[in-house]
Amino acid sequence: MVLGRFIRFCLNAFPRPVLQRIASWSVPLLGLVYYGHKKRCPICGKEVKKFLPYGYEVSREDALCPRCLALERHRMLWLYIERMHTLEKCPVLLHMAPEVSLKRRIEHIYKDCPKNYITADLESPLAELHFDICKIPLQTKSIECFICNHLLEHVEDDLKALQELYRILKPGGWGLMLSPVDTNRETTFEDSSITDRHERAKIFGQYDHLRIYGRDFPQRLSSQGFKVREVRPQDFLSATEINLYSVRHEESIYILEKK
Repeated sequence: MVLGRFIRFCLNAFPRPVLQRIASWSVPLLGLVYYGHKKRCPICGKEVKKFLPYGYEVSREDALCPRCLALERHRMLWLYIERMHTLEKCPVLLHMAPEVSLKRRIEHIYKDCPKNYITADLESPLAELHFDICKIPLQTKSIECFICNHLLEHVEDDLKALQELYRILKPGGWGLMLSPVDTNRETTFEDSSITDRHERAKIFGQYDHLRIYGRDFPQRLSSQGFKVREVRPQDFLSATEINLYSVRHEESIYILEKK
């Protein structure tokens, strides 16, 4: 499909900060060709006949919302946050690598306590703070929860990043973690000797991914002290809702708790 190829080209040709700056006005224009009412974005309420294709190597159909730029995982995460009332009392929240769609909705929740919502990234213009997740400049036991969505696979030392998240989390605190997991792999695979951009994309699914997680992902998370619980979309959404919101069955949310 022409549109899918065009989006793939942009994703691979331009740095992520550039894409984040231009996507808010360019993507809605692409979405005009998908006018309809078969699909609905639960984050912004946009209805379309289908969502835009999206993917660095292989385009996924029904993926990107043309209004708020939410992907399947963002829609699933928001539905979980909303239905489980996880942010109802506005706990101190660290949102790593904030997504524009989720950030807007969470900012609205925190409108009466904005200092409790902290956004951070290495370089994203969407974030308030800029730092390496392996060296978080926040005090030990200073936050009550965090969101870390599709970030660990980009981090050179993911176990160190998990250690830092555990350190800054208060006892009894929790985090929402998502990363791509290949359930056909028993163990996580990483190989720093593969340096060719195209070869990395072919093997890891994206040129800037440093590893591909296997079925050992929950154990990798718990190795740093977290109690881990996996939640699948079918655990809190009906089959009709999964189709309406275009949520992927194979993607899970991992709930990380600090005892």
